[in-house]
Amino acid sequence: MVKLNELAPREGSVKGRMRVGRGPGSGKGKTAGRGVKGQKSRSGVAIAGFEGGQMPLHMRMPKRGFNKPNAKTYAEVNLWRLEQAIEAGKLDAKKPIDGAVLVAAGVLRRVHDGVKLLGEGECKSKLDITVHHATASARAAVEKAGGKVTTTRKEAVAEA
Repeated sequence: MVKLNELAPREGSVKGRMRVGRGPGSGKGKTAGRGVKGQKSRSGVAIAGFEGGQMPLHMRMPKRGFNKPNAKTYAEVNLWRLEQAIEAGKLDAKKPIDGAVLVAAGVLRRVHDGVKLLGEGECKSKLDITVHHATASARAAVEKAGGKVTTTRKEAVAEA
């Protein structure tokens, strides 16, 4: 029986790390493999993206787009994925479905800022689903199958 204090790697499988700057006999003495002089031989060097004073590539390229700092991310789910989960017995089509139920069933990993229902695939089951937003095609497919889609999103108010 092997004891914890007797565990060791196989002979020759683990190589010791190179100790640099420990004299000429070590093979990595004096400059320790950094070459001679210059900025890169010194400690504390961070020159990624520096091009010797020439305008760096990332600064030469034009700026594009905009990232909204408070943008919301939605967990998207297609109709075919819901049908797949119902056929596998992970979702019960007779009970109301919302984000928490979808996460518990393993259809979604997390809800983020809400769930968006997309219309890819077909809806065969009569679903009562509550989501943050549903596309027109998804809503039509669920209602055609006799189901109901409830959205929690505040609809954009049309200005007159």
